[in-house]
Amino acid sequence: MMNIAVFASGTGSNFDAIMRAVEAGDLDVNVALLVCDKIGAPVIEKAQNYQVDTVVFTPKLYGNKAAYEHALLKDCESRNIDLIVLAGYMRLIGPTLLKPFEKRIINIHPSLLPAFPGKDAIGQAFQSKVKVTGVTVHFVDEGMDTGPIIDQEAVRIEDGDTEEDVQTKIQCVEHELYPRVIQSLLVKEESTK
Repeated sequence: MMNIAVFASGTGSNFDAIMRAVEAGDLDVNVALLVCDKIGAPVIEKAQNYQVDTVVFTPKLYGNKAAYEHALLKDCESRNIDLIVLAGYMRLIGPTLLKPFEKRIINIHPSLLPAFPGKDAIGQAFQSKVKVTGVTVHFVDEGMDTGPIIDQEAVRIEDGDTEEDVQTKIQCVEHELYPRVIQSLLVKEESTK
């Protein structure tokens, strides 16, 4: 069974969706670790409720990004992590993690990349008055939301939708798409063995 680590910084709605998919038997992975970079983030309590090992780091306590990521790498290696799943993790990943986990770190982003990369993608789409936005799952590289796209799903912005309406629609899609993509990566990996 594939061991995954979920990296999250906030409420953990995608973490929760992944855990529900595991419990339902729709996702055949072991969530071996939650990594959080924000003390007190709601995702920590969710992980504790699911009895998932959790490590909380304060990046400022490390001399530099490489030292911080080296600590993350040690935690991942000690748990034989096969895939790192970013779920609202608000930091760019550097070479200390990218090299040993090449093509094994994925991210979910609330837009149809390459449109609206970076922070507040939903707000960017809403302010741009586009009629269609969506969700992208992609491999992580050195850039911000620039890695190869794995899957995307469109979300319509209807007349009269508020930004909160769009966010709700996006999250509904995220919570179904992310577990499905993770499972598809698992199936691909097993077929290449």
